[in-house]
Amino acid sequence: MKILLFRLMALGCMFVGLMGCGRKEDYSPTEIPTVPVAMPEAPRNPWQVVSFPTDQKRLLETRPSGVFQATASGRFESALYGTVRIAMKGKRLMPSFHEGIDIAPMKRDRAKRPLDSVYAVAEGKAAYVNRISGNSNYGVYVVLTHDDPVGEFYTLYAHLASVAPGLRQGQLVQPGDVLGVMGHSSSSAIPVERSHLHFEVGLIANARFAEWYNAKKLKPDHGLFNGRNLLAIDPLEVFRQRQQNPAFTLRQHLSTIPVAYELVLTVRKLPDYFRRYPSLWEGDPYSGKAIVMACSENGVPLRVRNANETERTRLGQNRQRVQNVNANVLGKNGRRLVVLDQNGWRVGQNGKDWQEILNF
Repeated sequence: MKILLFRLMALGCMFVGLMGCGRKEDYSPTEIPTVPVAMPEAPRNPWQVVSFPTDQKRLLETRPSGVFQATASGRFESALYGTVRIAMKGKRLMPSFHEGIDIAPMKRDRAKRPLDSVYAVAEGKAAYVNRISGNSNYGVYVVLTHDDPVGEFYTLYAHLASVAPGLRQGQLVQPGDVLGVMGHSSSSAIPVERSHLHFEVGLIANARFAEWYNAKKLKPDHGLFNGRNLLAIDPLEVFRQRQQNPAFTLRQHLSTIPVAYELVLTVRKLPDYFRRYPSLWEGDPYSGKAIVMACSENGVPLRVRNANETERTRLGQNRQRVQNVNANVLGKNGRRLVVLDQNGWRVGQNGKDWQEILNF
């Protein structure tokens, strides 16, 4: 009996020892330690450290002399973002939208060729490098992608004379890293005297763009980073707001861009754009019915929501309907995504192509 009792006591002590009982560092039932769960890391803000895309530091001055490269018209505004140009459309001269800014060189060689280096403006990676001058209006160009709380955005550096040796797709870059040398490359003629850097910032319309492009049997193939798939915003406004607010994010900036019009449309599924930029969705979750997109002058979807009953009724059997046009914001309407005729505002041919890409 004593032996049995002794064995039971020994087993009890072993159990107590395994549970860590009887020691000063014992845990009470409410203090049992838990294994920490690794939380997904929030996207870093690429705007914490920013570089201008060339050595030109006067971009934010008011009408600075010699900073921007105008077109052959000589008009200062033609180097800026927006409906700032006139172009031949068919047999007519019409307003034309410029998706970026054109920065003039600061240094030239004896043949008037630029010597300016071109730099990454923010932390990111080289998403696309085109070294063939004649197969794009962008000429030789580099596209970087950057992670922002709103989602992935791009910066684009075009008309380069050359790309930095060794720069390859997928390579990580830091602000100030050299991407290439300024030039005047393009599929159309840009005289050496008007050499410049065309610089863009914006969002990507559809991650399946290459499938759409190939289905159309279009050439040449630049993958995601064909200009049709790039929705540009004003780079100078981005730099200006970043200068005023070091905690700047692209999501904050998008909320400040004025809405030019709304588009009510039926969709078979939520467009890829809003899956990749989910914070642009407003209100109740997607219902599977018509949606309303609020868009900038050049078609950047700034926010989206479910259409209400009145909007769905007005849409009727139509696939899309333009509403709430702000003519002041739309201005000269250089993209002509929506156009005005005797029946009111409607989606134009350019707008149909734009919608097809977004909804593919």
